[in-house]
Amino acid sequence: QVQLVESGGGLVQAGGSLRLSCAVSGRTFSTNTMAWFRQAPGKEREFVAVSRWFGLTTSYADSVKGRFTISRDKAKNTVLLQMNDLKPEDTAVYYCAAGPPGRLKDDEYAYWGQGTQVTVSS
Repeated sequence: QVQLVESGGGLVQAGGSLRLSCAVSGRTFSTNTMAWFRQAPGKEREFVAVSRWFGLTTSYADSVKGRFTISRDKAKNTVLLQMNDLKPEDTAVYYCAAGPPGRLKDDEYAYWGQGTQVTVSS
């Protein structure tokens, strides 16, 4: 079993920055692939960023490319999402997810956190 706990959300003005953290515990060998998703009110959940092969490769949604950075702190078993130049449309609940190796579809992620709210004011 794997437990994921997100933190770091909050209220920030447009143009500001936040860093989200996802603490990973349990069977961490099951977390080869770690990703961030988000869900805005009234919208479907969408992919934000992914780190594969324990951090060897990363990929981003076009909407956040160049502004967000996903990274893994192996010593602390933590996955980070550094978010810069935030925009009101980034407002959402952000979720951390973990899964096995490979290019996973959303429903192939085995573990999900409870989410952390990010609100960007204009």
